[in-house]
Amino acid sequence: MSNPDPEKQERGQLQHAAEHEKPSKRNPVLFYLMILFAAAFLLLLMSFLMQRRANQEAIDNLQQTSNSASESLENTIQQNEALTKQVEDLQTAASEDQQTIRDQQDQLEELGQQVNDLTRSAQAMDWFWQINEAYVRGRYTQARELIAGMGTELASCLPKESVTDTDRFSPYDRYQEICAALGVEG
Repeated sequence: MSNPDPEKQERGQLQHAAEHEKPSKRNPVLFYLMILFAAAFLLLLMSFLMQRRANQEAIDNLQQTSNSASESLENTIQQNEALTKQVEDLQTAASEDQQTIRDQQDQLEELGQQVNDLTRSAQAMDWFWQINEAYVRGRYTQARELIAGMGTELASCLPKESVTDTDRFSPYDRYQEICAALGVEG
């Protein structure tokens, strides 16, 4: 048995060659895995870029909204300042108007007092005219009655200055002269 069996020898050589031979099936699997890994990496990169772009758009939209809100707030603040200024101006105008109203009311009261004084002076002059007329005509009793009816209060309303430049008595002085001549208190 010195001769080994050729079939055994052949099998031994094939087994030896199979053990030492580089497997050809591993290369395509490794290449396929590399392609899958690269595709997954590209998909992740694309997803990252798309997400970044979406985030940038969202940031831009928020920035625009923020700018719009800032402008709106500034406009509102400016309107508020303008309205505050208008309120101050209106308050100042109202205060001035109230002061004008008070001044006019004071003037009206003064004019009312002047009208009252002039009315009383006109009444006193009417009485004086009748008293003077009765005195000049010699109707002393009638003049005394008119002096009593006129009263001292109305007599004090007679003008104390002459409006004519004739160096004549004022109505008040003439009234006092008539009262003195008739012996009546005036």
